Amino acid sequence: MNIRACVGPLLALAGIGLVLQGCSTTGGYDLSGPRGEVVHAALAQVGTPYRYGGNSPREGLDCSGLTAYAHRAAGLKIPRRAIEQQRAAKPVGPKPGPGDLVFFRPPSGGEHVGLMVDWDKFVHASTSRRRVQLARLDEPYWRRHYVGAGSYLQ
Repeated sequence: MNIRACVGPLLALAGIGLVLQGCSTTGGYDLSGPRGEVVHAALAQVGTPYRYGGNSPREGLDCSGLTAYAHRAAGLKIPRRAIEQQRAAKPVGPKPGPGDLVFFRPPSGGEHVGLMVDWDKFVHASTSRRRVQLARLDEPYWRRHYVGAGSYLQ
């Protein structure tokens, strides 16, 4: 077995544990219910291959497939496409928190969506890295293309 093939997933799992541990005490959000289930389901997909139109970890996920999948895991049905997710979500204030969706308009066109896992990191299906990964909302690229946040959670 190739040790490199094991290291990436192990590091991702360790990061998931650290993120969830940090989330449990932030902002008064109750992460034991649906909000926590959504965050956990999305984080569990870190490393899953990107696939345009993908709806499940087995076939691969695109950005809105990831967010729809995470919500389904918590028993919530949300629209499938990023633009529809943005239109139907309840807007949140200037500082999105765990479980909230964050929306972007990349320079290549179209829409992009991610799911906040704490107060500054979000998980998303990246076309450039071809995998589900974590990113920071305060990175210059994401700040430049950020268009808002919304939620389907209480």
